[in-house]
Amino acid sequence: MAGSGFEGFEKRLELHFSGDDPLGLRRLSFKALDCVLAAVQCTVVSAVGNAFFDAYVLSESSLFLYPAKLVIKTCGTTGLLHSVPLLLSHAAGLGLQLLRCKYTHGSFIFPRTQPPPHCSFNEEVVFLDSNLPASLRHRKARVLPSHSLRHKWHVYSASSTVDYPVEDDNPVTVEVCMTELDRTVAGRFFLCPENAGMSGHEAGQEMTRRASIAATAAPQAFICDFAFDPCGYSMNGLQADRYSTIHVTPEEGYSYASYECVVANKSEIQSVLEKVNAVFRPGVMSVSVTGGHAVWIEIAGGLRCRSRAADAFPGAGTVTYQTFAAGMDEWSA
Repeated sequence: MAGSGFEGFEKRLELHFSGDDPLGLRRLSFKALDCVLAAVQCTVVSAVGNAFFDAYVLSESSLFLYPAKLVIKTCGTTGLLHSVPLLLSHAAGLGLQLLRCKYTHGSFIFPRTQPPPHCSFNEEVVFLDSNLPASLRHRKARVLPSHSLRHKWHVYSASSTVDYPVEDDNPVTVEVCMTELDRTVAGRFFLCPENAGMSGHEAGQEMTRRASIAATAAPQAFICDFAFDPCGYSMNGLQADRYSTIHVTPEEGYSYASYECVVANKSEIQSVLEKVNAVFRPGVMSVSVTGGHAVWIEIAGGLRCRSRAADAFPGAGTVTYQTFAAGMDEWSA
């Protein structure tokens, strides 16, 4: 793609720890978090928590802190992996030991604008291998392909054990990346003249309402939302110990939206994805599911599965990757 715009595709890092403190990572001070996020080049714009975890909307996506787990997603030209040595240092200060790591991202729309070590997947793998402790001796990196050169899923995992941990009750993580959003839908994530003077939180609530997100993509969740000027939207949903999150870059030519959630049962996935498809009406959707055995899905509503791939990763279980598209142009080969 010629030119350059805002990179919507997120980099995602997930770290799991062991320790005796029931609060664990939730004891991290705001000063410590600010230090980590400064290295990544993003900031906190909103925060909320419940009895199970803390959720932060960032200037470039989201951060979730559980006592023994963290998930951080950042978009744009952030240097997410620069957070790793700092996070490990802070965690060690809290008496926590790293058990496993998973790092994922799709194919960037503007790969040439990414900073080191995100200039290539190989460079990212070398960085992670160099900065993770030797105790995570089981490691694997692979790019899951699709039938389109523009859509691939990059996965790296490192773990102290090979097996998928049964003590986690086998939660399933669903990561969805959507491009070529319906124009009408994308328009709902631009600030309207009548929103002038609203705070980012107030405008975010209005975007949530206009897009029917609460009723479809995050039913029964407590929503923390934020709108950016002049466009863009982020949302974190909290429901007991499960999170969901949405991020939207609506600019024409490189529109993008992501949805991520944790579900307890694989039978929920198809229904969730059909609701998300109804909200955003993308031309192309990529879906990655992590946990347990491979699970394959179909989506009603005009999207057809064009490709699928799967592989097992140490400490993570099976990662599946499917691509769906409304048209046939780039998917006919």
